Amino acid sequence: MPRGDKSSYTAKQKREARHIEESYEDRGVSETESARRAWATVNRQDGGGKKSTSVKKKSATSKRPAAKKKSAASSKRPTAKKAATSRARKPAAKKSVPRKSTAKRAAGKKTSARKKKA
Repeated sequence: MPRGDKSSYTAKQKREARHIEESYEDRGVSETESARRAWATVNRQDGGGKKSTSVKKKSATSKRPAAKKKSAASSKRPTAKKAATSRARKPAAKKSVPRKSTAKRAAGKKTSARKKKA
């Protein structure tokens, strides 16, 4: 489809664009600029041409992560056994990490110590 082709827009979208274009021209905007602004407004409102095509457009907001598939072995085990095996496989608790402020102070002391040596 060549650039500027409006065949993928519905009649309603074309009417809206014409109406918006006329209102810009009434305000004193040039014809080319009013047409550009009108189609930009229609695109912003509707996300482009809405006429149906062979390939559906996917919107970014409708994407969902795929569901995790269960393995054949886990689906055969009873629920109590699943819980027991998952509990057994969990790693030990992690040690606490020092706070950032402590780390910054320690880093500050190291740099000042280096300055003194040089």
